[in-house]
Amino acid sequence: MNYDFLFRVFTERNAQYENFHVEQKGYDQMYDGEDLETPPSPDRPPPRKIDKYVRAECPCLSARYTVALLACFGFSIMFGMRCNMSMAKLKMTEKHNTSSGIKEDTPFNWTVSIESSIDASYFAGYLITQVPGGFFASMYPANKIFGAAIFASAIFNMAIPGAMSVGPATVVMLKIAQGFVEGVTYPSCHGIWRMWAPPLERSRLATLAFCGTYAGIVIGMPLSGVLTDYISWQTPFYFYGISGVVWYVLWLWLVFERPSKHPHISAKELTYIEQSLGTASQAAMPGFWNTPWKEFATSPPVYAIIVANFCRTWNFCLLVIFQSAYFKTRFNMQITESGFVGAIPHLIMTSLVPIGGMMADYLRKNNIMTTTNVRKLFNCGGFGLEAFFFVLVAYADNKYVATIELTLGVACSGFAISGYNVNHLDIAPRYASILMGLSNGIGTIAGFIVPIVIDYITQEKDNLEKAITEWRAVFLMGATVHFIGITIYGIFASGELQPWAEPTGPYDTPLKPVDQETTFSEKPSEPLRGTEPPAYGSIMPPRPPAPQQHVPNNPFVSGALYQAEPVQPPAHTYDDLTDDGTY
Repeated sequence: MNYDFLFRVFTERNAQYENFHVEQKGYDQMYDGEDLETPPSPDRPPPRKIDKYVRAECPCLSARYTVALLACFGFSIMFGMRCNMSMAKLKMTEKHNTSSGIKEDTPFNWTVSIESSIDASYFAGYLITQVPGGFFASMYPANKIFGAAIFASAIFNMAIPGAMSVGPATVVMLKIAQGFVEGVTYPSCHGIWRMWAPPLERSRLATLAFCGTYAGIVIGMPLSGVLTDYISWQTPFYFYGISGVVWYVLWLWLVFERPSKHPHISAKELTYIEQSLGTASQAAMPGFWNTPWKEFATSPPVYAIIVANFCRTWNFCLLVIFQSAYFKTRFNMQITESGFVGAIPHLIMTSLVPIGGMMADYLRKNNIMTTTNVRKLFNCGGFGLEAFFFVLVAYADNKYVATIELTLGVACSGFAISGYNVNHLDIAPRYASILMGLSNGIGTIAGFIVPIVIDYITQEKDNLEKAITEWRAVFLMGATVHFIGITIYGIFASGELQPWAEPTGPYDTPLKPVDQETTFSEKPSEPLRGTEPPAYGSIMPPRPPAPQQHVPNNPFVSGALYQAEPVQPPAHTYDDLTDDGTY
């Protein structure tokens, strides 16, 4: 056998294969030798100096879930700072047994009106920037607005102890400034998800971020109580202020305006986010003058959301500001104990919020209930259960019974998050951030009123019999507020897209020939299965494409299911017709 001949033939074929393989690869020339896992993008900036030493990524977390987790931590710090003042007031008015009798530690001698002004001043500033925050998030990078707001609030929080020694007016000014900067956080968070959240993941990403609001109360109450009780009343202000500064450094390092500007996002995740969003993230946000303000003012579903937000804010502020004072005055709990007990209801509610989202999506996904009925069921059910347990708390004579009843009531209110809090995207997804700012801003009025009303009602804190009557009136009032919200939301709420929610096009699309007309389903009133956008705050798993006939060129089909089809079929060469009409 001629081995030289076989060896020559084999090497020639192998050389041809290698040449062919190099020619087909092509990626090295396309990306100039860059790593295929992170292909460059026209909008992606070059790596920063810090990125040369430490990559801007969290181990075991994708870029979008890093954003969600850091947003959760940011909300936790923001709401934890709200617990500092309530614990500090308890410490400053604490009574001590001395040889000369009972002595009250009151370093500042604040009257009830001064305490009410300080508690309400935060919400005065918070109210101002709610609606403008939605427009700021559309004009400037939302991630920078969100981060700067929490950073500024942390700086103001560290200045509060020094302001107390100056005078109550200085404290009021700082609290107004703190509320002013925090007012843009919720609208700007919507702007972040507009760039980062794929349609089928908005629910879980938003739920993870907004759970920080309740986790902040869960951690803030006991932590502020421990720091106040064992170190000093100033310590919680400094601790949360420093935490906010450290968080802001991590936020600047790891979070970017959009995926294409992230220097180390993987190519797979970048492609997935950009293709799932399509051109939605590039669409211009509505400006002030083309926002349908008149339609907002005349829409019953909008009023239903606003009233529900007001009622929820009333009872939320009641618990955050006065829950520890209730346990201390009514049952003589210590500061640390009241902090831990006050955190239990919010801990249970934090776990029930995503469960309520999954239940709501299950009812909608399987066509068991309409979106309108699902929103009404969860909102009115959550409000009703909390109001029922508030009535029981009003007549509770045992601290353990009161704790259990309050825990069940607050926990059940977590179901309402799957009602009014996600209803904005049902009725007007284009204006959802503006509607959230509007409803949250008007709801903040409740936070401004609650401290004034409750401080006025609970003036006899030293007389136990009168204190029992006063706190009973407080919780009965909270239950009444919820019953009013149930009535209005149950009558006027809607889960359907409103006629004014989508603007008309600037021009009419020219008609196509009859044989190229866009086809729709046989039942025009029936929505296409698998095309409903997932609601904000609900959890929906990825849904496979529906096994029905594809609808070409339908603008209402979700981008994830849309498939490009040629408008005109490819040309074919046909023979002339024969006499009998066949080819």
